[in-house]
Amino acid sequence: MINITRKSTPPIKVYCLPHEREEIKVLAAASGKTVSSYLLAVGLGYRTKSILDNRRIEELVKINGDLGRLGGLLKLWLTNDERTAKFGESTIRAVLSKITDTQESMHEVIRKVVLPKS
Repeated sequence: MINITRKSTPPIKVYCLPHEREEIKVLAAASGKTVSSYLLAVGLGYRTKSILDNRRIEELVKINGDLGRLGGLLKLWLTNDERTAKFGESTIRAVLSKITDTQESMHEVIRKVVLPKS
């Protein structure tokens, strides 16, 4: 019995314009595939999943962790813990500002996930 592999069979040529080739390369990279495996999957009718959404979700997890740490620090200050007695109102306001900035970063990443072409 002969073992047939993809590399032992002739390739299929696809003629395309340079901008089309670049778009295919971008789409293949976004799905985490080589151009060849991307075109094979699409040609056989498979749906490709973007790995970019996974990267954005990782960004959101990191931002959420930052928010949690900042919130914990703020909570510590608000409980009048003796370890935070040396920090004044300006420091607390700076942390609140940082929390607001971090929330805005999180909303921007969410917008990119929900409206990726915008």
